[in-house]
Amino acid sequence: MNRTVEKGKTLLVDGPASVAVVSGRVEVFGSHVRHGQKIVIREAKRLPFFVAEKADFDVSLGENAGVEEVEGDTVPASWAESLNLLAEVKKKPAVAMIVGKADSGKTSYCTYLINRLVGAKHKIAVIDGDLGQSDIGPPCTIAYAFVSRRLAELYSLKAEQAFFVGATSPSEAPDKAVEGMTLMKKEILAKAPDFVLVNTDGWVEGEDAVNYKLRLAEVLEPDVVLCIQQQNELEPMLAALEKFVKTKVEWPSAVKPRGMEKRKHLRELNYAKYLIDAKVKAWPLSHLRIEEENLILNKLDEGKGTLVGLYDSQKKFLGIGVLSEFDNVRKTLKILTSVSEKPIVISFGKVKLDKNLREIPTSQREDVIGS
Repeated sequence: MNRTVEKGKTLLVDGPASVAVVSGRVEVFGSHVRHGQKIVIREAKRLPFFVAEKADFDVSLGENAGVEEVEGDTVPASWAESLNLLAEVKKKPAVAMIVGKADSGKTSYCTYLINRLVGAKHKIAVIDGDLGQSDIGPPCTIAYAFVSRRLAELYSLKAEQAFFVGATSPSEAPDKAVEGMTLMKKEILAKAPDFVLVNTDGWVEGEDAVNYKLRLAEVLEPDVVLCIQQQNELEPMLAALEKFVKTKVEWPSAVKPRGMEKRKHLRELNYAKYLIDAKVKAWPLSHLRIEEENLILNKLDEGKGTLVGLYDSQKKFLGIGVLSEFDNVRKTLKILTSVSEKPIVISFGKVKLDKNLREIPTSQREDVIGS
C-alpha cells in the first residue's frame, strides 16, 4: 500500500512487513533511508521511520503486522546528548556499556549510536551480550561484529566471532557469560577500533542481577555506562557501579513490549535460521574434545535435543547444532547442524529443542551436564 506522511511525524511499522521510501527524507535510528531501499521488519519487531521531509512510502504488511503515525521523533533527545559524553573520552577505544531491562530499547539505542558514530567516520565494534534475544549471533551466544555502514537493525550484521554460553539468560550460566564477554573484548581490542559498544541483556533486577552486571563492568572496564531507565528499576545497579561514569537516557516512547512467549518464538525463528539445510552428522567421540569436563558420558543418550556449540581447533566458533543421538557402542555423537567443517571442540548447552526446533520447557528436560 502507498502511504504519505507529513514532515515531523514518525511512521511506526510492526513486522512482518517491508517498507520502501519512494520520496522525501526519512531516517531510521539516525540513518538516512535511500529512495527505493527496501527495509524488512521481522515478526514481533518495530521500526520507526522519522519523516524529516514529507515522504511517500510503499508498505507491504504480513499477517498480524501493523502501521501507525505518531507526532514527532520517537528517538529521545537524550540519545543524541549522550554522544557528547562518548566524544569526551580521550582514550581509544572508548568502551560504552548499555544497560536496561527487557524491552527498554537497548538494541534500538545501540543501533542509533552506531549510525551516528559511523556517520562521523569512526571504526565501531559492537558486542551483543543479550543471550535470549541475540541479534548478531545465534541464540545462547555472545557475539561481536565490526560496523562500517549505517543500518536499521543489528540483525543485519554478521558475527566475526561468537562464544557459546548455551543458556537463554546469564542467570543460568553467569561465569560462562562473563568469560564470553571477556574473550570478545580481548579479540576486539587487538583490532584497534575507535569505539566498542556493548549491548547487554535485560536481567537487571535482584541481587544476583546486580552482581552479574558489576562483574561485567569490572571485566569490560567501560568508560561510560549508558542506562535506559523508566522509573527506578536500575537504582540498585547504579549504586553498585559507583566507580564507573554513568548517564541515564530516556526510555523511547515507541517501544513495543514483548512477552516471554514472543521472545521464545523469536529465538525459535533464529534457531531455524542457523540450522537451515541442517543434516545429521556423525563424529567419533575420540576425535572430539568435550568442553564440559564434568559431562556424564553415559547419560549422553538422555541428552537428545540438547543445543551445542561447535568450534574448530583454534576455538573459532563454527556454529550451533542439536544432539541427535549418542551411539554408546561406537562412542559416536550424531549432531544436527549446518556446519560443514569438522568440529574439534563441542560445548553442551542448557537448552533442549524438539524436532521442530522449539524449546522444550525446563520442567520437561533431563540434565545432560553433571553437577
